Amino acid sequence: MNRKSIRTISLLLVMVTVTVAGCANNTTTSTVPSAQSSDANSATSSTPNEEVTLTLLAYDSFTPSKNIFDAFTRDTGIKVEVALGGDAGELVTKATLTAGNPQGDVLWGVDNTLLSRALEAELFVPYATSNLADLDKTALALVANNEATPVDTGDVCINYDVKWFADRKIPPPLTLRALTSSTYANLLVVPSPIASSPGLAFMLATIAEFGQDGWEEYWKQLRQNGVLIVDGWTEAYYTEFSGSSGKGERPIVVSYGSSPPAEMIYASPVPKTVPTAVAALTCYRQVEFAGILRGTKYLREAQLLIDYLTDVAFQEDLPLTLFVYPVNTKARLPVEFVKYSLRPESPLQLDPQLIASQRIVWLDMFTNIVLR
Repeated sequence: MNRKSIRTISLLLVMVTVTVAGCANNTTTSTVPSAQSSDANSATSSTPNEEVTLTLLAYDSFTPSKNIFDAFTRDTGIKVEVALGGDAGELVTKATLTAGNPQGDVLWGVDNTLLSRALEAELFVPYATSNLADLDKTALALVANNEATPVDTGDVCINYDVKWFADRKIPPPLTLRALTSSTYANLLVVPSPIASSPGLAFMLATIAEFGQDGWEEYWKQLRQNGVLIVDGWTEAYYTEFSGSSGKGERPIVVSYGSSPPAEMIYASPVPKTVPTAVAALTCYRQVEFAGILRGTKYLREAQLLIDYLTDVAFQEDLPLTLFVYPVNTKARLPVEFVKYSLRPESPLQLDPQLIASQRIVWLDMFTNIVLR
C-alpha cells in the first residue's frame, strides 16, 4: 500500500485533536452600524448599537466573488468573516467537536453525504428561510424539518483528460465498471471517502451502482488495478490529475460534472477545446447545505445570513465561482457554465436514511479494503 493511502487512514486519528482555531479568514471592510435584532430570543441576538461580525465556517474551496458580502453588510449592518477549515469532511468533523459551543455562527458546506453526521451531532438550529418557496423542492425534501438549508447542488463524477486518451488512441472510461479494466490500470486517483466529501460521494456512487452485496468486491478490484487514494479533492485534482493545471500523471480523477467549465474559464491561455470531460454514467448527485450553528450568540443575525445565502444575488454568483448549481430556482445560469458543464439526467443516489444507518459500517469496510 502507498504512503498516501496510509496517510488517508491516519487522518481519522489526527482529526480527533483538530480544532477550528487558526483557520484562514476573509473579512468584509464595511463599517455600517449593526441592525437591531427583532428575534424573540433576544438572549441569542445582538443588543442595540452592538457591532456584529458573524463567522461563516466553510471548506477551503469556498471562493465566492470578492466583496460578495458587502451588500449584506450594507443592508443589515452585519459584517461577515469567512473562516476556511479544510475539506468538507474535515470541516464537519471539527464542528462536531465543538457542537453547542461553536467556533462560528453559520457553517457552509455540509452535503447530503455528510448531513446525517451533522444532524446526529445536533450541530444546527432549525430555521425556515424566507426564500423557502423559491428553493429546489428535491433538495428541501432532504431536510423536512428545516434542520439545515440547501444552498447548491452538483454532481460528483469521473473526469478524464481528453488529450491523454486521444493521443494514445485509448477510449476513455465511461462507466464505473470500466475502471476495473486493465486498460485503466494505475490511471485513477480518488480522494479518500474518510476525509473528503467528493470521495465519500464516489464511494456512495459505487454502493448505489453495485449494491451493498457487490460494492466491496468492486473496491478490491479497483485496488488491484492500482487506484491511488489521496487525502482530499484538491490533492487529487490539482496535484495528481494530468488534465488540470497541476499536470499530474493520472488522467482519470473523481471530480465534478461542473469541472470542465472551470478549466475553460480560468485557463491561461484559454484552450480551443475543453481539456477535460465527464463520464455521465458515473455521477452521484450532491446537495450542499448551510446551517446555523447551535450555540451562536447571534441567532437572528445568522438567520439573516442564511436568507442572503439563498437569495438570488448570492445564488447567481455560485456557478462561476464555486462551479455548482444554484438551489434558488429563480437564479439564472451563465451561458458559459451551461455550455461546458454536464448535468446527468439520472444521477446515482442513495436514501439519506440508509446513509445515516450504514455510513460508519461502510467506511470501516473501505478501511479494511485499502489496508489489506
